Order: sequence, then C-alpha cells, then structure tokens
Amino acid sequence: MGSRVFPRSLALVVALAVCATIAVVLVLGTVDPWTPKIGLFAGGADLHVYRDGGWRVLHGLPLYSGPVALGLLYTYTPFSAIAFVPLERIPGAYVDNLWMVVNLGGLAGCILLCWRILGYRLTPCLLVVTALTTVTCAFVEPVRTTLFYGQINLVLMLWVLWDFSRPERSLLRGVGIGLGAAIKLTPAFFVVLLLALRQWRAAAVATSVFAGTVALAWVVVPRDSRRYWTSTFFDSTRIADDAHPSNQSLRGTLTRLTDGQAPPWLWLILAGAVAVAALVVSVRLYERGERLLSVVLGGLTAAVVSPYSWSHHWVWLVPLLVYVMHRAVSGSGRWWFACAALFASTAAWPYWWSPNVIVVGLFLYPPSWPVAFLLQNVYVLVYVPVLASAIRMVTRPAQSRPTLTSVVTDLPAPEPSEVPLRSA
Repeated sequence: MGSRVFPRSLALVVALAVCATIAVVLVLGTVDPWTPKIGLFAGGADLHVYRDGGWRVLHGLPLYSGPVALGLLYTYTPFSAIAFVPLERIPGAYVDNLWMVVNLGGLAGCILLCWRILGYRLTPCLLVVTALTTVTCAFVEPVRTTLFYGQINLVLMLWVLWDFSRPERSLLRGVGIGLGAAIKLTPAFFVVLLLALRQWRAAAVATSVFAGTVALAWVVVPRDSRRYWTSTFFDSTRIADDAHPSNQSLRGTLTRLTDGQAPPWLWLILAGAVAVAALVVSVRLYERGERLLSVVLGGLTAAVVSPYSWSHHWVWLVPLLVYVMHRAVSGSGRWWFACAALFASTAAWPYWWSPNVIVVGLFLYPPSWPVAFLLQNVYVLVYVPVLASAIRMVTRPAQSRPTLTSVVTDLPAPEPSEVPLRSA
C-alpha cells in the first residue's frame, strides 16, 4: 500500500469543486453539445470507424483498400479491427453513450493510477479529489477531443499507467503496453523506455504480447496483415498534411515554421536527439523516485517525436496535471500557478470562425493573428519547459530521502507542508 496520505483540506476540495463546475459550464456552454460536427454529443466518428473495422473482419471485407465508415480511411493495425469486434456487436443507438461512459471511467482510472504511482493511499478524500479532477479535465482539449471523436487514447493510457503502477517483479507488467501498441503503435515507445530502465522482463512481456497479436492477426486476416505491414504502415499520406495545425508534433512544427521546406533528415536528427535526451532524463527521474514524471515524460515525448500527432494524442497532459497538483499539495503553493498555466494553455477553448463554423483548440485559431505561430505549436511549446524542468531536476544534487523501489512498497514518507480534427 502507498504511504502518502492526501491532505484533508476543505479549501482544496471547495476549490476543485469550483474548477469542476466551471469546466462543466465551459464544456457544455461554450459550444452547444448537440451542434453538428463539433458538439460533444454529436461526434463519435472514430468510434464508428472502429466498429466498421470489426464489421469488416466479421464479413471478410478489406480494411485498407479504400474508405470505411464516414468515408474515412482505416489507419489502425489489423489486430485492432479484431479487438473492435465487440464494439460492432453493440447496437448503434447505444454505443456512443456507452463509449462516452467508458472514456470518462478510463479518465478517472488514469488519475487514480497516477495517485497510486505517486504512493498515495486510497482514501475517501482522494476519491473525491479524483472525481473532481476528472470532471475538470473534461475541458482539457485532448480529453474533450477524445470524448468527441470516441477515441481510444484514454483507454490506452490507462493500460500503460496500469503497467507502471504494478511492482517491477510483477509477471503482468508489460501486458498493457503490449496491447496498447498492438492497437495503436504509439505506446510502443514505452517498450524502449522499459529497455532504457533495464526492466528486461517487462520489456520482454510487452514485446511478446505485441508479437502475439501480430501473429494472431496474420492468422485471422492474412491479406490485411500483409498489406498493412508491407505497404499501409509506411504510407504517411493516409493521415493528413504534415503542416496541418492539428499535427502537434515536432515534424508538424518544423513543417509549419519552414513552409514545408525543412528536409526530412532534419526532423529525423531533431526527433532522435529529443527522444534520446528524454529517455536519459526519464531513467534518471525513475532512479530518483520520480516515477510518475518519468512515465509522463515518456508519453509526451512519444507525441513529440511521432511523425504525426493529433491533438488528442496529448492526453498525457492529464497525468502531468496530476503530478503538478501533487507538487502543489506536498510542497510550495507556487505549483498551483503551474497548474493554472498548464490548464489554460491546453484547454478546449472554442473559436467561432463564423456563425456556422466552430473550432476547438488554440492551435486552430486564425492564422492571421500575430501570435498564430505560437498557438499553432502550443503543445510542443508546453513540452519544452517540461523537458527543461525535468533536466534541471536530474542534474541538481539529489535530496536526501529514501529511494523508491516499488510503486507499492518502500515509498517515501509524505513531505511537509482543437475545423473539427481528424484522428489517427
């Protein structure tokens, strides 16, 4: 069990309740939730792409030869379509609302696992704080967009956090990462992190699970598997233009800042350097007991170095927000200003381009604005101080305190006191 106890503070609970109330008003009030193509309850495009993938597996139809549901292309792995078969079995009249509940439950689960990794005990106060934080984070743009599209990002993040919340000797550690990578390749970055941490067994489990799902897909859908791994996997044109503001990755930033003139090798060099630096820092953070920040940095780095990162890939901002809250309640109150700044820069602020066109997310604000070059790269700009702060933490002398050896044992004592987007 964790050894930290979340402080029982009426003022804190009241403040979080106010934040949660404001978030609900913003989510439901700034844009009518039933507005076509942008309202929170008028989306579900990606969810129906998932269901169509499952339907095609059941009926022996190809996944990658042309558009699927809603005229969109299927960009996920062949195994993902097999995994989505149960969604196809749910009647369309119920699946949207059910998946919304699943996503909100996944969001709450992610926040609870963050507290667990930080070493907090499960108390009634912590449950209240988690519930209020969950509601507040509904207005964080990657979360709001994930809910709108019926995306799977929160579920994948839940699996990764579940792995890292388990003891290092757990036989199941790595299963969540392997399954996540099997559906959407981005979580595979955490296999590299496990290797960098020299957690060989967990890395082997994750790799074995992933390989097993690839093999299963080759058996069930051999033609789609052959096409995906020999052709579709390498075809970046199936996603969107790199310069689109919704591409909140380093490659997208370079493309926008150079009007598409940056050579591919420049992105490869920069992305490789960022990935290596972040992995080194993540290892050092982990060794110093900053387990959650280590994992969060890995999740944010995966979004930065990916060739194309839709804004909803940045759901790792939620664990970052939890970490900053932890620093605020266990240390200096100035961390609350960091919480406010993080929320303000990544929230789902809408912009009405016209009476009939609304966008959500600062990166989609008018390109004619003088600060457009900042807004269009807002998530990469958020990442820079996070990485810089993490580097500062691991390069300064370590404080004298017990070193974490497990997320559930030997923990330190408490310290004193985003045009609608398309998906991939």
